[in-house]
Amino acid sequence: MKILIIEDEIALQQSIQHYLEHQGYVCEAVSHFRAGMEKVQQHDYDCVVVDIGLPLGSGLDIVKVLKDIQSKAGIIIISAKNALEDKLRGLELGSDDYLTKPFHLSELNARINAILRRKNFSGNKTTSFNEITIDVEARRVTVNDKVVDLTEKEFNLLQYFIINKRRVLTKIAIAEHIWGDEYGQASNYDFIYAHIKNLRKKLVEAGSEDYIKTVYGTGYRFTDN
Repeated sequence: MKILIIEDEIALQQSIQHYLEHQGYVCEAVSHFRAGMEKVQQHDYDCVVVDIGLPLGSGLDIVKVLKDIQSKAGIIIISAKNALEDKLRGLELGSDDYLTKPFHLSELNARINAILRRKNFSGNKTTSFNEITIDVEARRVTVNDKVVDLTEKEFNLLQYFIINKRRVLTKIAIAEHIWGDEYGQASNYDFIYAHIKNLRKKLVEAGSEDYIKTVYGTGYRFTDN
């Protein structure tokens, strides 16, 4: 899962980024309004954590743009203001949650998890694709109840495939989602092939069908038909 953090307090921004990366997320971080606008208009995210009070603009305008472009990202507003008007305005614009500073990073993580479960897994902590089951919070994968030992990147790949099952995913989309925005401009995508090869091998050896299909010249599709 890929998270965008838009926060101008650098110490807080870095704390959030390090904490969420330790939880297994891919994180991008920017510190002012214009950079935040560019990110949400040029890249896709699973969740955007945005401060209201940004240099050069308001985080609420970024929320509005996310809704205008029909982004599927979850949105959490963070603010030093505990003002009812700001909370109501943010929720009216379409944000999913509002967190007042200071907050515990574990609480932010719990709220991100809740939003992602609701948006991607109908609120459940586990999701399945035939014989494959993912425990999202425990980051645990089983095939026919047998645990499969995956690396962090392999887990993130499998989760991304299952969320987008039966859809063609381009190599650029996969690279940006699993490795970060800058990988969308890579000169080649051989590194994706190596991780997919390992993921496929581990799943098949555990008893899974081979659901990862190559779409030549484009990318991959995770499908059972």
